[in-house]
Amino acid sequence: MTDDLDLSTLRIVRAVADTGTVTAAAAQLGYSQPALSQHLRRAEARVGHPLLLRAGRGVELTEAGRRLAEHAVHVQAALDAARQELDHLGGATSGRVRLAGFPSASSTLVPDVLSRLRTSHPGLQVDYVEAEPPEALTLLRDGAVDAAVVFRHAGRAATDRESVPESLRETALFADRTVLVLPRPHPFVEGDDFGTLHAERWIGGCPRCRGHLLTTCAAADFAPEIVLETDNALAVLGLVAAGLGIALLPGLSLQSAALPEEVRVVTLPPSVSRVIAVAHRRGARRVPSIRVLTEAVAAVLPDRHGLEAVGPQGAVTGPS
Repeated sequence: MTDDLDLSTLRIVRAVADTGTVTAAAAQLGYSQPALSQHLRRAEARVGHPLLLRAGRGVELTEAGRRLAEHAVHVQAALDAARQELDHLGGATSGRVRLAGFPSASSTLVPDVLSRLRTSHPGLQVDYVEAEPPEALTLLRDGAVDAAVVFRHAGRAATDRESVPESLRETALFADRTVLVLPRPHPFVEGDDFGTLHAERWIGGCPRCRGHLLTTCAAADFAPEIVLETDNALAVLGLVAAGLGIALLPGLSLQSAALPEEVRVVTLPPSVSRVIAVAHRRGARRVPSIRVLTEAVAAVLPDRHGLEAVGPQGAVTGPS
């Protein structure tokens, strides 16, 4: 009978979904493998459905198992929220909160956020994982992180906003101007017609950045010849310095990189910038630790990182 469901079973099924094996799930939760297997057998008998199927060296969840694993995320989130709200009644913001962010934020914005929280809330443990925006939003949706620093390109705002799941909320914070990275002798300067670059060889980046390059070039009525691809900003600078191509980069990615003497950058108009935002699950800001985390991200000083503040019109609408 499903009346016999318990929190331990939900946690175990979620751990099996995350790790792919009963042995790894047992290690994650601090059980012995035989004890966890026995618990799962009893749970299957109680709920009246098989939860696992053997699959090679691992296991796969059945449809019933997958449904329980999905509910486990929301149940755990609700318990975390209840625990932290009770803690907050005593004036404490403590516990653990998890943040995801994209690579160029890792060496710039994220250290500011973590330092601020260590000073203002020393009892709060913050875990950090690096992920590009699509992966970060998936982690957020699945409950693997509590907040995410993400970005969307200005020219793709509507499309990117539509890709945000309904269960998430995103608030725009900063504009990160795109720069054109050129060999120093190149004649292009700020204000020139971007279309004059139609015959250049280009260096592409991550899938999102490549899409941004294609969109920007299409707006100037040409398709770029992409001859090299890397999502490493330092590698891009080296390739441009060697005269192997030109590239678009977000300004933030250059904040922690030394510009080679053979390279110069040209700042492009705001219409080809990207917007940096903080995302969280709907209603999550009621949890004190998540609220102070998102506030710490919003409190980053944009000038320190070559960013520009975004006005209220940049925020995605919807309840917090």
